[in-house]
Amino acid sequence: MEKVFCLGVLIGAVGGALLVANSYKMRSLVKKSQADFVEKVNEIMDEKLGCANAQNEKSKQGKQESDQPEKKEKKK
Repeated sequence: MEKVFCLGVLIGAVGGALLVANSYKMRSLVKKSQADFVEKVNEIMDEKLGCANAQNEKSKQGKQESDQPEKKEKKK
């Protein structure tokens, strides 16, 4: 059963590669889809990195504030 499945996947992959290689429309569609996918992934990663940087800045500010000793005023 697993061998038949693997063989089917392999045949499908080879058939898809042949279609893409022999058809200009399919090739351009694959390139366009790949570019869209990469763009969306980059947007998501930029968003996640922006959130992570904001959290790091907040934690650094909090740490700096806690590291500074409070100056107590002397009463005269």
